[in-house]
Amino acid sequence: MKLILLFFLQLGIALTLQAQDPWKISSDRIDPNKYFGITAANGIIGIVSSPQPFKVKNVVLAGTFDTYGRGRVSNFLNGFNLLNMYIEIDGRRLDDQNTSNMQQQLDMKHGAFTTQLLYGKKANIKYTYYALRHLPFTVLMDVTITANEDLKLTAASVMETPDALRDVENYYNEIDRPQVTLSLLTSTAKSPTGKLQLCASNSFLFTELHGSEPKIIHEMWDNNSHLMKFSKTLKAGESYTYSVIGSTISSVQHADPLNEAERMTIFAKLEGHDRLLKYHNAAWDDLWKSDILIDGDPQAQQDVHSMLYHLTSFARAGTSYSLSPMGLSGLGYNGHVFWDTDIWMFPALLALHPDIAKSLIEYRFERLEAAKRNAFSHGFKGAMYPWESADTGVEETPVWALSGPFEHHISADVALATWNYYCVTQDKVWLKEKGWLILSQTADFWASRVERNGPNQYDIKNVVAADEWAENVDNNAFTNAAAKLNLKNAKLAAAILGLPENKDWELVEKNIPVLTFPDGVTKEHATYKGEGIKQADVNLLAYPLKAITDKGQIVKDLAYYETRIPDEGTPAMTHAIFALLYARTGNAEKAYKYFTEAYQPNLNPPFRVIAETKGGKNPYFATGAGGVLQSMLMGFGGLDITNKGIIQIPSVLPSKWKSLKITGVGMENKTFSVANRN
Repeated sequence: MKLILLFFLQLGIALTLQAQDPWKISSDRIDPNKYFGITAANGIIGIVSSPQPFKVKNVVLAGTFDTYGRGRVSNFLNGFNLLNMYIEIDGRRLDDQNTSNMQQQLDMKHGAFTTQLLYGKKANIKYTYYALRHLPFTVLMDVTITANEDLKLTAASVMETPDALRDVENYYNEIDRPQVTLSLLTSTAKSPTGKLQLCASNSFLFTELHGSEPKIIHEMWDNNSHLMKFSKTLKAGESYTYSVIGSTISSVQHADPLNEAERMTIFAKLEGHDRLLKYHNAAWDDLWKSDILIDGDPQAQQDVHSMLYHLTSFARAGTSYSLSPMGLSGLGYNGHVFWDTDIWMFPALLALHPDIAKSLIEYRFERLEAAKRNAFSHGFKGAMYPWESADTGVEETPVWALSGPFEHHISADVALATWNYYCVTQDKVWLKEKGWLILSQTADFWASRVERNGPNQYDIKNVVAADEWAENVDNNAFTNAAAKLNLKNAKLAAAILGLPENKDWELVEKNIPVLTFPDGVTKEHATYKGEGIKQADVNLLAYPLKAITDKGQIVKDLAYYETRIPDEGTPAMTHAIFALLYARTGNAEKAYKYFTEAYQPNLNPPFRVIAETKGGKNPYFATGAGGVLQSMLMGFGGLDITNKGIIQIPSVLPSKWKSLKITGVGMENKTFSVANRN
């Protein structure tokens, strides 16, 4: 009995230590029926894990949209699955029925996903894949087979075409060189309407330790899949390692994607395995110079690292791609861009990775003309950004959702992100060339959008609120306050650039109302009577809008609206805002309560993947991660984006945390710390 108790005690300690690893999320209990995949991504490619041996669930390629399926609007496309494979040992194909002890692990520090398993007594198998951080269109998978008995290995790389793609063409090429033969498994296909071409190519990568490369055999299965394979005899105790290197790209990114996919694969293969990993790891090491470090709460540390990892892995500097609520973890929300980006995900990236945040603003700038056309078609001036945006910047909301024609606060959300980017970077050249155009055009939109109903009464009527259960309401608190801030910041930008003052902006800004109840609580909209709300609306006036700065008013609004949030169906961001505001107003106990409620009830097995709501099944919810990270950075950490840059204001920490340190902040890579005063 003592031995059994000791065993379970040791097991419990081991599992606790595993759960508390700050960089690695692991599971040795893989249940396909309770499995929510985790993503290895590099800002362009997302590889989603599978519970099936030697499979990845799907490969998502940023920027690829076409009209098919849901809602007669653009949808995100799955790309070619270029990392699926199979292994045969002594002629028997391995699967989930004849393998055991599967263990999987995501190494967040270097963006590596590893699976280990056993094939009876014959072999141990390990494979790891990477979306290479330094090569945006290239992936790598390493495979090691350790023979416990003599065996014959057959290993195949299978190229699979997603069902939605059409006009598939498959190729196999061998390019002979004196030192190496380049075997290329390549596929190309058209998107559902034919407007895009998607391509992928991969090759085996062998190490010199194993001598000459084995003979590669190509097999064509059907139009949607083909493969290349090789065989090798292993002695007991011998290990054999090989890799698959591949690239995938579309006509969105290159005019000649078929040839470019093969060129990039050849480039990566001839770079060699060690150089690929060296530069991949170095790129991740550079990203992690910006970090959030919690002393005293190992599980929260791991969770926060997971949120940071996902946000940075879903986005990339030097692009004009933005973020959908599910990032590169799948096709959720059709891959569209909402306010989720500008209000929820952007601020955390801006504080820690301004170069990545710039890509998200570039996305909005490139679609400014479409926003201007949208305003024109609705009878307004300036730029009216769409509620859901995809590749072209036109409205992509399905017609059954009223948020498309009515959730107008999105234009002010884009403007706030634009202004905050300038505040953090102080880049006046960018402000003049790009930021000003967004700020001024959105300000013009609000000046034309208000209804001028007499002195001191410029109403914004008939909108969907930030609380989306409030449809077609008048004078919504968040919409009105965000519009006022848009007009105010446009005026500030004009002064910085020495441009003429627009007095109408100031007039409109001063006359848009923010309503209150008789007891002084901020009223969500003109006809609001205290009913339940879907998500934070009024409380966003304290942060990020800073329209309400009085501590007493902030606490009063918190006390009122926290009782209007239902137990289920509320997006993760609401509780994150409560946590942030309570940390700023000095209530550490409530701040920590809402911090944990913001994400812990939403976690799914086996990798603590965040869903949108409690009990939700649509991971990975990057929007929620962005909200929780803001509660860390701008709440507990006290960071504040001001017109002069990032400063630190007073905040409090949970009693169980000893300290909080935030590194690599802003353009100067500053470090900010908070110590617990308890």
